[in-house]
This record gives sequence, C-alpha cells and structure tokens, in this order.
Amino acid sequence: MSIAAVSSRPGQVLADLLPASRAKDAAFVLGGAALTGIAAQIAVPVPGSPVPVTGQTFAALLVGTALGARRGFLSLAVYALVGMAGMPWFAEAGSGVAAPSLGYVLGMLLAATVVGALARRGGDRSVLRTAGTMVLGSAIIYAVGVPYLAAATGMSLTQAVAAGLTPFLIGDALKAALAMGALPTAWKLLDR
Repeated sequence: MSIAAVSSRPGQVLADLLPASRAKDAAFVLGGAALTGIAAQIAVPVPGSPVPVTGQTFAALLVGTALGARRGFLSLAVYALVGMAGMPWFAEAGSGVAAPSLGYVLGMLLAATVVGALARRGGDRSVLRTAGTMVLGSAIIYAVGVPYLAAATGMSLTQAVAAGLTPFLIGDALKAALAMGALPTAWKLLDR
C-alpha cells in the first residue's frame, strides 16, 4: 500500500500513514534519535554562551510532530540516554551528563511529547496551528534548558536568559517558519 493511497484521518500523525508494525515503530524511534543527533552537529557557536545554535531543536520538534507523542518521546529518550552514556552526538559532538546544555536535551524530550500530542489533534495541519505548536515546543525547551543552564554554570537566571534564550529567538523563528511551510504542505500533498 502506498502512502498516497492512504487517506489521512483526524487523530493521525504523519507516521501513521504507513502500515503499522513494531519494526516500523522501532525504525521510526531510532531514526528520530539519529536525525536529532545528526542535526545537533549543525552547530554555530554563540559568543558569550556555552550553548550553540543547532539544528537539534528543529529535529526534535519535527520528530515529535511526525511521529506522535509516544514515538516522539521514545525517540528523544533514546537520543538523551545514549548521549548521556557517552555517544558524542549532543551539540558539537558533546556527550555525558555534565554538559551545561543537557537541560535543553531534557526539554526537547518533553517538547517532542507535547508537540506529538498536539499533532495528533491537528496541530501540524495548518500554518497557524503549526506556528502555535512550534512556539509551545520551543517554550518548553527553554523552560527546562535555561534554569538547567543557570544551575550547571552558576549563572544567575537573568544571565542564563541572556546567554541561553535571547540569542536563539531569531533562529527559532526561522525554524518555526520552516516547519510552518513543511508540515502543512506534507499533509496537503498526502491528502491528494
């Protein structure tokens, strides 16, 4: 059965358009973790911040919306656990539990779950809904990442916001714009 032959229904995410199987789910989970790890290597240092701009957050939110809450959570859990165990696939080939940016990784795990649940409710089907879904996902990442950055580095919360949030807002707006174009377009193409 081809993807084009499957009609999308409410309550589905993009991954649901393929025939269900445990092997498919495992491949999606591992693929989502790998995509996030690869995207994390696209990193641009930010002067004055121990946290670089990466493709990691975009990948995590995309994984969540495409796979749904359960598979998105599992995918980011694999990514986080393998990275904490020593696989160098956090930003800038980092790994372990001592990284000041680990809070962002943990935030991505929660964000992928939430945006996956929203996608199942149609949060990725229109430009405006996708924008809201991505903004909420990014807010969750920062809500966990910025306080963790402050605790891990000894920065005040104000300093952590200046180093770990403010410099990233423009990049996050661009990532949200990419998602706002890609996800609703994918649904339109698949519904034809």
